[in-house]
Amino acid sequence: MAHRFQILTVQRRTVGIFLLALSGSFVLASDAADELVDFVRDVRPVFKTHCYSCHSGKKQKSGLRLDVKSAAMTGGDNHGPDIIPGKASESPLTQFLITENEDEIMPPLKEGRDRLSKEEIEILTRWVNEGAVWPDGVDEAELEDTSDHWSFKPLSVSPGDPSIDSFIDRKLEENGLARSPEADRTTWLRRVTFDLIGLPPTPEELNAFLSDESPQAHTKVVDRLLASPHYGERWAQHWLDVVRYADTHGFEVNTERAYAWPYRDYVIEAFNADTPWDQFIREQIAGDAFGKPQATGFLVTAAALLPGQIGKDEESKRLARQDELGEIVINTGEAFLGLSIGCARCHDHKFDPIPAKDYYSMQAFFAGVRYGDREIKNPEVDAIVADLRKRLVPLDLEIGNFLLPALGNALRAPVSTRVNVERFPPVKTSRVRFSVQATISDNLREPYIDEFEVYDLEGNNVSRSAKVTSEGANPEAAVDGIYGNLSCWKSRVKGSGSLQLTFPKPVTIQQIIWGRDRTGRIPDRLASEYVIEVETESGKWEKVADSSNRPPFDKERAKADLYQLEDIAPEHHARAGEIVAARAPLVEELKQYSGGTQLVFAAQSHPPEPMHLLNRGDPEQPKGEVEPASLSFLNAVELPKSSGDVERRKALADWIASPENPLTARVIVNRIWQWHFGTGLVATANDFGNLGTLPSHPELLDWLASAFIRSGWSVKDLHRQIVLSATYRQSHEVHSEGLAKDADVRLLWRFPSRRVEAEVIRDSILAVSGQLDTKMFGRGYSLFHSRGGTGGFKPIESHQKPEGRRRMIYAYKVRMEREAVFGAFDCPDAGQSTPRRSQSTTPVQALNLFNSQFVIDLAGDFSKRIESDAGAKIPDQIRRVWSLAFGREPLPDELKEATSVVSEHGLETLCRVIFNSNEFLFLP
Repeated sequence: MAHRFQILTVQRRTVGIFLLALSGSFVLASDAADELVDFVRDVRPVFKTHCYSCHSGKKQKSGLRLDVKSAAMTGGDNHGPDIIPGKASESPLTQFLITENEDEIMPPLKEGRDRLSKEEIEILTRWVNEGAVWPDGVDEAELEDTSDHWSFKPLSVSPGDPSIDSFIDRKLEENGLARSPEADRTTWLRRVTFDLIGLPPTPEELNAFLSDESPQAHTKVVDRLLASPHYGERWAQHWLDVVRYADTHGFEVNTERAYAWPYRDYVIEAFNADTPWDQFIREQIAGDAFGKPQATGFLVTAAALLPGQIGKDEESKRLARQDELGEIVINTGEAFLGLSIGCARCHDHKFDPIPAKDYYSMQAFFAGVRYGDREIKNPEVDAIVADLRKRLVPLDLEIGNFLLPALGNALRAPVSTRVNVERFPPVKTSRVRFSVQATISDNLREPYIDEFEVYDLEGNNVSRSAKVTSEGANPEAAVDGIYGNLSCWKSRVKGSGSLQLTFPKPVTIQQIIWGRDRTGRIPDRLASEYVIEVETESGKWEKVADSSNRPPFDKERAKADLYQLEDIAPEHHARAGEIVAARAPLVEELKQYSGGTQLVFAAQSHPPEPMHLLNRGDPEQPKGEVEPASLSFLNAVELPKSSGDVERRKALADWIASPENPLTARVIVNRIWQWHFGTGLVATANDFGNLGTLPSHPELLDWLASAFIRSGWSVKDLHRQIVLSATYRQSHEVHSEGLAKDADVRLLWRFPSRRVEAEVIRDSILAVSGQLDTKMFGRGYSLFHSRGGTGGFKPIESHQKPEGRRRMIYAYKVRMEREAVFGAFDCPDAGQSTPRRSQSTTPVQALNLFNSQFVIDLAGDFSKRIESDAGAKIPDQIRRVWSLAFGREPLPDELKEATSVVSEHGLETLCRVIFNSNEFLFLP
């Protein structure tokens, strides 16, 4: 029954006996006509013979099960309920028996199955019309209770105060194994340093640790690493893998998501601050309730279609909206609860106790969320912006004296999408009017302006205090200080419109700067012909600027920056060039904050829209409206339909972050364990449901989760417990007995060594070469020549300081496009959640680490550092290489072979070999 049932399309060409039977008016000639159909005697044998092979416990096509009463009465995925008591003519169960449509008839004739006999159809039809009586207690099968699952039960902790090692040792002993000896101190230091900050230890750090004989030596190392700002950079990357963070929108166009990075920076800061995990959850779901709207970037990390990629018909818009909300539910369910809630979008979850109604009730928590840029209120950013603007004022005042007048015969630069400067003699006024007379593209679009800035003689922007009026939409957006398409004045008239500013008191002005989109991202709706007027003290309107001395619109010049040579008097070009050069770094830094207001691509808050249970997940088949409610099998929280957006999200966050929720602490503790040991206690980190794997050490998982909650949900405390344990400190050496009994090392009879991630490889190459730029935060640096679009992504091969040699977490992440060199090392492409990175070994990896321009450049830098540190003697150089890269002295054979390589091929070649070695690439 895979096709949707439509009763009007059923072809009824069968004999009249079936129609009479369906109507309930057919009378049997036998004496049995007065006897009611009995389910056990009459109906179940028909089901067994013809239906059970596809619709019982072993197989349930279309989600329909006919061997259990409750499941049969619920119906299948596509057209339930299938049995409507008293109405055989409306019940899909009986309709599919008589149709002549080969795609709908049951049993399927295409599979060589026989149709039911007339008598069998009569039995089922009469049974339904008589009320479909199915007595309780007669079923020969039972539905599995999918809620009776280990992870859905409360945490269970035995009395006493055990340790990680006691749980591990007990399981090893049960399997005839024991822990390996403790690793040497150098190995542990390299392991824990890579693990916690993603960089190799320096020779100085190694020497300090080896010389520290105090009992607290290991603890001091861990405390130092956890206090390092590099810790947050390392561990934020793990979380960004889970939530599929990227700086582009994805899909075919894959355009830039310019303000995604503040969420990335928030995650780094949260890990460094050891933000309690329950609060970390609350902030990411409802950060606007806690003064951290950037945290809600979590909700919108998935790929998203832009308005131009969605069909203009209402059906396409509704489907796109459902996809948006679906991604939020998926992200929330997988990341925090380890559940595949998204599987209940089209039908009840097949394996977990999540009905479709629960899915849409969860969706209702996010009914007010929209994807888009939003403002971040940040005092620190405000201070930075104020300082940048203060430093720009004298430069702008000086260059302003060189500008050609806005009115006159001197030809100025073409009109620009980003910024246009209008300079005129000082005039005292109370009102300014900007009138658009034409737009580019033949006046087919309504003009937009993101900012209209009016400056006095001291270089102060006085427009922010003005009252703005217009016949268009959002006039106040023209003076709100927010650059970009997110906040702009919008005319309602194609090719024209006007904007008027009224100041609280008269002010003397001499310059106006305006633009369509100061960020340069949107080139359309630009005014090409315009007039700017001021009201004089006499009350008359006087023109101070217009477009008459600007040449026709030039698409190539449309995104030009503030000052162009055409706007400068020729005799001042030299000095103007110096000023433009001095302004450039200040303007570039200001761009990060959208000209004064920091934006983030995050959850925009709107009044919640009604949410409905959708038949088969189809927006065109809405059923009843649902209220916001969490999963019904886990002490659900419910809110009225009248509740607001932030209220809804905060309630959901509180439910997830509750110590009583049996999943939340288990899921994150398991993730932390996995990121330390390579595999979690539960191997399926995103699936703690019935399809997930069972925990290898269930008692340990619950003990850790309980301790985690008692610690105040401190991730750093959990790190300390793990990396200071004997289990973590053991050797990684392999032995035959362990391989025979536990080849996957799930029992942890040794430390499971593994290759470090792509980011750690790149960062470590930079670090040992002395080239790592440790600047934190901000807009990502580019790995490709393009930051988005359909033209493809050509990689940048040579990365120089400062930007290109920062840590890889600050690289601009292109969705579905792996970085050219290090992407080969199983780097996620942000297409979907990556709870655990795969570990492949391919020839491309070795080729990239030996022949790529990046590695060649860095090998040269590494060799220069070695020559500077160790001098000209080859043995001394080799010892310094080993010290920086491996944290040890070279063995005699290694020294001999390396000397031969350096003598014949040069020090740079040895450095490239080192970057390719297992000892450099693997967590020991």
